[in-house]
Amino acid sequence: METIRVVQVDAFTDEPLTGNPAGVVPNADGLTTDQMQAIAGEMAVSETAFLRSSDAADRRIRYFTPTQEVDLCGHATIGSFAHLRDEGLEPGTTALETNVGVLEIEVEEDGTVWMTQDEPTIREVDVDYDRVADALGVDRAALEGASADLPLAVSSTGLPFLIVPITYLSDVGSAEPDMHAIEELTDAVDATGVYLFTFDALEGNSTLHGRMFAPGAGVPEDPVTGTASGAVGAYLDRFGAFDGDLPDELRLEQGHYVDRPGLVRVRLADGVQVGGRGVTVLDGSIAVPEADEDEILEA
Repeated sequence: METIRVVQVDAFTDEPLTGNPAGVVPNADGLTTDQMQAIAGEMAVSETAFLRSSDAADRRIRYFTPTQEVDLCGHATIGSFAHLRDEGLEPGTTALETNVGVLEIEVEEDGTVWMTQDEPTIREVDVDYDRVADALGVDRAALEGASADLPLAVSSTGLPFLIVPITYLSDVGSAEPDMHAIEELTDAVDATGVYLFTFDALEGNSTLHGRMFAPGAGVPEDPVTGTASGAVGAYLDRFGAFDGDLPDELRLEQGHYVDRPGLVRVRLADGVQVGGRGVTVLDGSIAVPEADEDEILEA
């Protein structure tokens, strides 16, 4: 039976068993799409990254949830390069081919990984606050209280998210999402997930506290979400949340309500960059299922 190396990296943290766990297959050349999907299903984390050779960049990466392939994943990218740094990757800039194009990855001496995301696209959406409140299991008044300057909008730096501001941290923590309703809502606005956030953060030096729900992508609640963090950073800049005084770096808390606390760093001065650390917590091998003879191997 053929086996292949697989690791689990907790991303957006330097503490084991916190942050967002990602599966990483460091050498996935020769695996078919069905094999990668099967391995991701067995790993049963929100995303597993498969690193492959590339003719267009230094590496190619594909991401799979337990149920489907997704075009981009922030925490699995951070986790992959944190692991590669542990394995001897030199600090510096590298090019990564993804389904959304070639992205720039910067690895710092201390192991911090920075991922440059796509140019933002942001569009306001006309969705009734009652529908959003019912889907998230929050009070409509708490949503409207945060909506004076920050509208409901879909923001994307590679993946689209419905960005939903709310008044207090207690509102975020007490949310009781209806996953079926959230899936219908994201389908209606053409988004991958919903990012609920408040400026009422736990730590004084944090910018905000968020939660992200993407049941339609097979991720009911993601502990710490890099792609959504880039999207919300671009959203805040677009709607003038900082009164023209853009901070050098945003610090986004997430994961505390699923006992996986983590921190995402976001920079906006030179495009959207998402950064964080990662720690390898499992290292082993997994059996590779037999390939479907009808599927053509990706080169």
